[in-house]
Amino acid sequence: MDKPRYDNRSDQWRKQRGAQRARARFLAGVPKRLVFVTLATMAAYATQFILQRSENTPDLHVSDWIAPRPEAITGVTSVIDGDTIEVHGQRIRFNGIDAPEAAQQCDDAKGVRYRCGAKAAAALDGFLAASRPVTCTFVAWDRHNRFVGDCRRADGASAAAWMVEHGHALDWPKFSHGAYAEQQAKAEATKVGLWVGKFQAPWDWRAGRGDNARPAVSQALGIISSEQVAQSYSCQPRRKCSQISSCDEAQWYLSNCPWGVKLDRDGNGVACETLC
Repeated sequence: MDKPRYDNRSDQWRKQRGAQRARARFLAGVPKRLVFVTLATMAAYATQFILQRSENTPDLHVSDWIAPRPEAITGVTSVIDGDTIEVHGQRIRFNGIDAPEAAQQCDDAKGVRYRCGAKAAAALDGFLAASRPVTCTFVAWDRHNRFVGDCRRADGASAAAWMVEHGHALDWPKFSHGAYAEQQAKAEATKVGLWVGKFQAPWDWRAGRGDNARPAVSQALGIISSEQVAQSYSCQPRRKCSQISSCDEAQWYLSNCPWGVKLDRDGNGVACETLC
């Protein structure tokens, strides 16, 4: 008598179906809350990774930003320096240019030292005041968590382009990709602003500040009056030295703001000594 034939394929199918039913029963028994907590934990780790990456990256661009793109900011400005303003308490850095720092000095046509950073700030203040308000559209967040934007007057004139064209700031190819190269060539050819004499690029001046840069002073900015300096700063809470761009600004906060003493950790009367 012939033995019954063993159907190997049917046996394999039954095993697969059994495994599928076992997985289904297991998943059905897992509390939904546990699944939610697991997913939330994974999302938290991912967010932490992105934030750590941004802290270690010199400049965070829009493509790296996971939050909704900030809305444009419109209002009357306070000038911080030649490439930084404040609108409604929001510090805004102009995209693609770099102006001399508030304490930076340059040489004029006769070789006489002058405070080119203060002169740039005064020029920007006059330019923006001629057509208010100013509107800044978001470009990126920088490593100091400042809003980097494209800022224009009410008449549409670009603040960054004007500053470079009149020699008060430089095109910063690292971030502008040459967007203001034409304006800079014009300023250099006509010898206006910085180009009338000798100067150090602001990014180089900052890089050498720790060793051989000239120290900043705590008095009011060169050709800008004390009243203008007071108008350019405001007592916003929780400021840190990393968010302050000059010694003059730090000293103003120390003297005028209730929280300013936090900037003078050793109590010697000098705020943010790394800047001063």
